[in-house]
Amino acid sequence: MAHGLTISGVLDELREEFPDLTVSKVRFLDAQGLVSPKRSDSGYRRYSHEDIDRLRFVLRAQRDRFWPLKVIRDALDAYDRGLTPDGDVMASAVPAVPAQHVDEDVPSEEQLTAAPRENLSLTRDELARGAQASTSLIDDLVTFGLIRADSGGHFDADALAVATAAAGLAEFGVQARHLRPFRLAADREVGLVEQVPLRDTTQRVTIAQRALALHIALVKAGLRH
Repeated sequence: MAHGLTISGVLDELREEFPDLTVSKVRFLDAQGLVSPKRSDSGYRRYSHEDIDRLRFVLRAQRDRFWPLKVIRDALDAYDRGLTPDGDVMASAVPAVPAQHVDEDVPSEEQLTAAPRENLSLTRDELARGAQASTSLIDDLVTFGLIRADSGGHFDADALAVATAAAGLAEFGVQARHLRPFRLAADREVGLVEQVPLRDTTQRVTIAQRALALHIALVKAGLRH
């Protein structure tokens, strides 16, 4: 059974703003496909709050902007496809692509430039314990070039971060040899950042952040699709 307002209820809802609105006008807009109310079991139209918002938009667009029905229909189609009004909701404004903000998963420039603990120097066994990884995984990460020891055979904070992430993946059967593409991709991204000709080299951090934003966006899109 459909719930919502009848046409007379719609007129009561909109009459204050549109005193000249009639039943025939609402039915005309319905026939033009600008609003599609559900039908009750007895066949009467039932208008939801969303239907009334659409009617309000149509009527304002006609009254305030003199938009023809085709323009209004295109605008409503744009809203249905996720675009947003360029102004107040349903305020007879041109549709706009929603504003995109920096993904919270993308590290900030401050995080990218933050220095690791310079005094951290871990042995192989200490690195394994800190990353909650097996020593064989640590050895494999070295073999496949994901981490490297210094001349004294010790590992730094960056190696700890990589090993910790790798250990988390290992819980799902992802082995170190599978992670080699990550190393290659990271090296390519760093190489791209370093190749950009800039007068101010500090801008490379901004480029790196935006490269990471692209990478994360692509991964998220791939997972969704």
